[in-house]
Amino acid sequence: MTSPRILWEDTMDELDKLRYPIGRFERLKEPLDRATRARVIDDIEQAPARMRQLVAGLSDAQLEMPYRPGGWTIRQVVHHVPDSHMNAYIRMKFAVTEDAPTIKAYEEGRWAELVEAKSGPVGMSLDLLAALHRRWVAFLRALPESEFQKTYVHSEMGRVTLDEAISLYSWHGRHHAAHVRQALNSVTTS
Repeated sequence: MTSPRILWEDTMDELDKLRYPIGRFERLKEPLDRATRARVIDDIEQAPARMRQLVAGLSDAQLEMPYRPGGWTIRQVVHHVPDSHMNAYIRMKFAVTEDAPTIKAYEEGRWAELVEAKSGPVGMSLDLLAALHRRWVAFLRALPESEFQKTYVHSEMGRVTLDEAISLYSWHGRHHAAHVRQALNSVTTS
């Protein structure tokens, strides 16, 4: 007979795979080299097109599919990404213009429950994401290399360098794109 503990651990492993389909973000142990930083910024640049391509042509019913049991819908994921990335962009600008500022976190789960995130057309967030990323990438590519070691202080993560922040948001865009793919795949495999 299988013990309840093993079943619980298996269930938690499966839930973790559904929540983090590309794995959890791993904090940086050292600064990025110039080539890796350029690839990370390129990935941030490509995130809006990747998200737009994933949801192109989806019906309202498809946009209401959750990426996992109890998880956000595809629509909520699409609206969440620019919410999160706007906060990231502003945090990075604070880090460059102030001395290790303490930044304000936001309640992303509560933002995802607001009316426009639950029912608004995804096109407005896709357009916002595209414009935001054009501006963000222009900002990042214009920064001297030394600026990427500047920091902000996050209530949960502590001190975060810009190198780490861009790595996090490169991961974040791919993480949520994987959620959308996961939701779409669950329909084709069921």
